[in-house]
Amino acid sequence: MRVLWNQFIGFLFLVLAATVITSAMRRSNDTGHGSAVLVAAILFAVFLAYFGVTSFLRARRISRAR
Repeated sequence: MRVLWNQFIGFLFLVLAATVITSAMRRSNDTGHGSAVLVAAILFAVFLAYFGVTSFLRARRISRAR
């Protein structure tokens, strides 16, 4: 059950990271102040993606321990 939970959380974080990137790119094209918004969104998306990847790695480590 812990493996499934970690995989679900990892998937959720990766989807959120992709959503942040796409919406920031769309917003930066609409406004003239796009570079600052895009940089902040990329940093936030990298943060979310990091948690997503580490959650998948944790699930893999849990499944190998059994």
